[in-house]
Order: sequence, then C-alpha cells, then structure tokens
Amino acid sequence: FVRKRDVKHNEDEDMTREPEMVKAYRDTWELGLHSYLTYLRDRLLLCRDLIHSTGSIFVQISDENLHHVREIMDEVFGAENFCGLISFQKTGGMEGSLLPPTVDYLIWYARAKENIKYRQIYVDRTVGDTSLDRYDMIMAPDGLVRRVTKEEMENGILPEGCRRYQLAPLYSEGASQDIKEFVFQGKKYFPRADTHWKTTLQGLLRLTEAGRIETMGSVIRYRRFVDDFPVIPITDRWESTQIGTQRMYVVQTSPLVIQRCLLMTSDPGDLVLDITGGSGTTAYVAEQWGRRWISVDVSRVPVALAKQRLLTATFPYYRLKDEKRGPAGGFVYERRQNKKGEEVGGIVPHVTLKSIANNEPPEEVVLVDRPEVETRITRITGPFTLEATIPTPVEMETDGLDVDAAAHSGASSTVQESEGAFVDRMLEVLRKSPVLHLGGGRTVILKNVRPPAKTLSLSAEALVDAAATGRTPSLADVIQEAEEKSGTTLPLSQQAVALVFGPENGAVSEKLVFEAAREAYAKQYVHLYVIGFAVQAHARELIDKCADAVGIPATYIQATPDLMMGDLLKNMRSSQIFSVCGMPEVRLTRIKAAEKGGADSYAVELLGMDVFDPVTMEVDHRRGDDVPAWLLDTDYNDLCFHVCQAFFPRTGAWENIKRALKGTYEETVWDHLAGTKSAPFPAGEYGKIAVKVIDDRGNELLVVKDLKEAEG
Repeated sequence: FVRKRDVKHNEDEDMTREPEMVKAYRDTWELGLHSYLTYLRDRLLLCRDLIHSTGSIFVQISDENLHHVREIMDEVFGAENFCGLISFQKTGGMEGSLLPPTVDYLIWYARAKENIKYRQIYVDRTVGDTSLDRYDMIMAPDGLVRRVTKEEMENGILPEGCRRYQLAPLYSEGASQDIKEFVFQGKKYFPRADTHWKTTLQGLLRLTEAGRIETMGSVIRYRRFVDDFPVIPITDRWESTQIGTQRMYVVQTSPLVIQRCLLMTSDPGDLVLDITGGSGTTAYVAEQWGRRWISVDVSRVPVALAKQRLLTATFPYYRLKDEKRGPAGGFVYERRQNKKGEEVGGIVPHVTLKSIANNEPPEEVVLVDRPEVETRITRITGPFTLEATIPTPVEMETDGLDVDAAAHSGASSTVQESEGAFVDRMLEVLRKSPVLHLGGGRTVILKNVRPPAKTLSLSAEALVDAAATGRTPSLADVIQEAEEKSGTTLPLSQQAVALVFGPENGAVSEKLVFEAAREAYAKQYVHLYVIGFAVQAHARELIDKCADAVGIPATYIQATPDLMMGDLLKNMRSSQIFSVCGMPEVRLTRIKAAEKGGADSYAVELLGMDVFDPVTMEVDHRRGDDVPAWLLDTDYNDLCFHVCQAFFPRTGAWENIKRALKGTYEETVWDHLAGTKSAPFPAGEYGKIAVKVIDDRGNELLVVKDLKEAEG
C-alpha cells in the first residue's frame, strides 16, 4: 500500500496490485490457519536443509498461534533440538477487553543441538534489575559499610567512591569429614551443619587480606561487589528491545532483537538468511556486524525499501584482527575503563571468590557486542546484488518448432498449452474490455478482435474506433477527417490494426517487437499495439521509433497486473484494463573537456516519468524531483545494471550519512544526492548509460541511452 492507513480486511480495492503478493496471499491463506501451518511447514523443511550443522533458526510469533508453531517445529527439527522460547517486549499492546499483549516470542531451534554455535550475550546491571537489587550494601572509601537507602536503590546514584556489594555465603552444601575452624577478628567460625567451606583455610586468609569477609550475625559472609562482574548474562526474557527504534512496518522486528540473535549464534563472516526480508532489518544488522546475508521477499516494495536503507546506511568501523581476511578473521576486543573506573571495553574481568582465594588472575569475558571502534572511519554498506527468481519468459512464437513433433513431447506440449491458454485469456479480455487508454483523454476502442488467420509473431488483429473525448482536435485530426470524407483514405474504423502480447512472465523483448512489426508491415496493418506487463528498455525504444525503423507506427500498452492474477481478485476494473505507461524521460549531456586533448565527460538529468497507478488505474506524470529513487549505471552492458550513482529526491534517505560525516562535506553535496542531476562521469567501455527509476510501488522502469545521443 502507498501512504494509506485506512485499509480493510479482504477488500480487493485495498489489496496490493502486485501479482506475486496477491497470489501468495490468496493461495496461502485460503484455508485460514490450516493454510498458514502448511505454508510454514513447507518453508521450515527447506530451511532445515539449508541450515549449517552448527546453525540456528528463529521464528518470531505472537501468542495467538505459538503452540501450533511449536508443534510444527518439533515435527520438522525434532523436539530434542528445541533451544528456547524467548519473550521480548514490544512498544505497546493493543487495547482489548482483557490483558493487552505486550510481548512477542522467538522460537529457537538448532539444526543439531549438540553441535550448536553459541556465544553468550551480556547486558549491564541496571537499576530495576532484580540482580542489582540484591546488592543492598555500600562500602565507603574509608571502609565504613551501610545499607543502600531507598532513594539510592531507586535512582542508582551513590556517593563518590562508594562501592555497592552483597553478602554471599562462604559455604557450600554437603558435609565434610574434615571440619575446619576459621578465626576471623578473634572469633572462631565453623561451617553450618551439612555444609563445608567453599575454599581452603589458606583461601579464607587471602579473602580476609583482600577485605572480602564480613560478619553477619553469627556467621561470616563473602563480599561480592557489583564491579567484580558488572554485566549479567541475558535470559529468555528480553525487555525494552524497542527503545530508540523507528519502524517502517507494524510487524517490523526491532534491530536489537535481531542483533542479539545474530551475535548469540553466529560469528563474523557467517551467512545469515531471512526468508521474510521486509524492510531489510536482518540485512542491515548483518551488514553492521560483519555477517554475510541473503534477504528474500515476495513483494517489490519492501525490496525497494531495503535497497534504499542499505544504500544510505552508515555503520561503525570495527577494528579487524586480520585485515586480509576481513570480518571473517574476527574483531578486536580490548579491556578499557572510563574515568570512574567502570568497564567500558569489550573484555571485562570476572572476579570470583575462587580467583581471590587461589591468588589467580580473574577470568576475562569477551562481550561480543563491544568490539573496538575506529572512530575516524565511517563505514557504509559493502557491495551487494539484487536478484530475482521469476518464471521463464515464453514469447508467443514457435521459432520453427514442428507442431506434430511437439505434440509428442510432454514439455513442449505443456508449454504450448500454457501459451494457448494465455493468448485465449487475453483475447477474451480484449473482447470484453476493448478500450485502450492512450492518455490525454484519448481512447481507442477495438472491434472484431480475433486471432490472425496465419501468423508467425502476431497475437491478434482488430478494427478500431478512435475517440478524442475531452481534448481539442489537432490539425492531423482535421486532415484525417477530410481525407476520409473525400474518399482519399478509408475511415480509421475500417483499417485493421495488429496486436502482439508480451510474455505472461517477463518483459516484452526487442526481438518480439521487431518481428511483430515486420510482419504487421508486410500484411499492411496500419498500426501495431504491443500489450505487455513489462517492457525492456531497448524494446520500448524500438516501439517509439518503429515508424522510421520498420515502417509501421507502434504503441506500447500497459496491461493491468490484475490480468496475471486470474480469478484471484473478486472484482476487476474491466473498463480500464489497458493503458499507456511512459518511460523515464532523461537528458544526456556532453561536457567538453577543460583541457585541450582531454576526454569529454557526461551528465544525466532526470526530467520526469509517467507512473501507472494500478489502484486508481490512472497514468500520472511525475517530475524528476518527485520520485522516491533513481539510479544511474554509467557503463551499461545490457546484461547487469550496476549502481554507480544513487539519488533519493523525495526522501531524507541521506540523513544518516550526513549526520555521520558531520561537517566533512558542504550542504550542496547532500542537495545534489537528493536532486535530479548526476555528477559528471567519463565514457565507459560499452558507450551506454542506463537510468533506473523506482516508483512509489517499487516498480522499476529502465531507460537506456547511447552516449552518441548526448546533447552538446
């Protein structure tokens, strides 16, 4: 949906017009919960095959279907591989007649629990933690001790130099045959019945020398200070994980939740897969922490959002152990303290009773979420590719295929049946909805739509009845009408036009347009209408120049994606199924070299584009500064689009980088990155440029220009 909040459940007018999303939604949820669990089980089975033997899988779910999903995951991964059920706090719950829900859950399973990779995550002890509340004593710098006051307990502020501690037992369960007395401050102490000292008498003496023993009534206790180990391991209850986050989706997961999952079960350089990519939070977090990632989504809109998010993201630069290996070599962790003596580094000491009693150095614990940061470097997202898995395009042509032989081939027969069914469906739609919207209030109404008698490339032929409602007739209209009345030419309604359908899955190709135009010209049709769901840049260019190149004018007609959904939508706008969709309008300019003999450079300006809105079924012209994003490939090879320059005119996408770099660049730089004009660039190997414009719905429109077409 595009900037629309008042959507209603099961209403077609509020459904996205993306065929893949509608098919996924309608096919998946047709039988309600049963369809959902079947969908989930199929994907979990695939995930089980993909997960490494040391890997983990997390599924986020609310409490509504938690028990069902647990059962499915027990079936797929085995109950013995269940690792935990994590609850994490949301920003707020929905109001209801009963208790409002405030938590979601993460179901955690391992591929093989005995081999699982696990890295303990720690958090600082903070006010309000039950673990900190138990530290109810204070030692002043002069050695005086007292209890923590109520005010100090609530705000956590202590007098300067004071240390907070708790009194812990010095004995362990289990009687010892060798009961030893210990003398402290002139008084003899023995362990309680059925217990024994936690350390030797020598160890108790060392604890005394370190000031770690204190009397409490008739027994002695061990002083355990907060700063002995200022962090605590996280449990299966995560609180305040939404603080400081801004969500793009209602169902978007907090980056902190994903961060903990990644750091807990993977190392830098490991590969992370998110099969419900959404706005790209998993990819964003994985990129920050040096993990390789794959993010998948069925819809174009979240893919476009994730791409923008990654292109404009900034991250801290973590120091690497091995620069040659990159993140896979691991990050650098160091022990550091601030002016107050608090541990702020990635390595913290764990002072224990045992280490003091045995006169051993304290154990050092690595906090995997605190690597050393190189503050002079701002890191951005590394190179990534955008790939799609779509059905193979099948064009409406035989390519010399022997029909009789194909009839005996199962695969060929299936393809032919699919082609035939698609053509028949398109012909039936044209007969029921024969109106082609050409923009500017002009329409063409088709009559007598039928397949040609003999054809190699064409899909249909028809007669037309042109109407020009709502606009002033042009000089060409007047001349045409005069010639028709004088008998010089046949009325337009008596002249046949040709139609060719693009592939059901894929874009109209240049080859299809050329062969259809050549046949239409040979058969003396007066016009060629190319109908498709998408069109390649070179094909669109040929359509626009078809009259000069082949001898017959051609028009590209955009078919609504509703046609690709079959009967998945209850209501189809039959009156506006076909309309013109314009390509991005760009200006390519040559910039003369400043020095004699130097190479010229080039610049591109986005002037605007026509946007087809499948919800309103209207074509809207947008200025260049009114599109969400446009990308430039300065050396296009006709195979792969490589983003060389990226612009986001209508968003504040560059704000993250702008804040990170502070005053490094002038304000005009950021205005440029949010503008419609590219930076100058030299000619590339292939002598072509490509501009890709992304509209509000994530659709990508591509236009290609040869550098020879440059102005100036």
